[in-house]
Amino acid sequence: MLNILSILLQIPTHAPNPGDRGTIDLSEPFDLIVFVILPIVFIVLYMVWRGTKKRDNNEQS
Repeated sequence: MLNILSILLQIPTHAPNPGDRGTIDLSEPFDLIVFVILPIVFIVLYMVWRGTKKRDNNEQS
């Protein structure tokens, strides 16, 4: 019980907490870029990189 009380006392009251934001709002440009566009770009770049790496390994063999 004392541990829970000490944890609750450490939470700042006037600072924004990660849980205050809520869900992802895709109408916000920042959320759209970070949570949709960047992951798609990273996946595409990874697939291109793997394809070129496999092609280079096949040419060397």
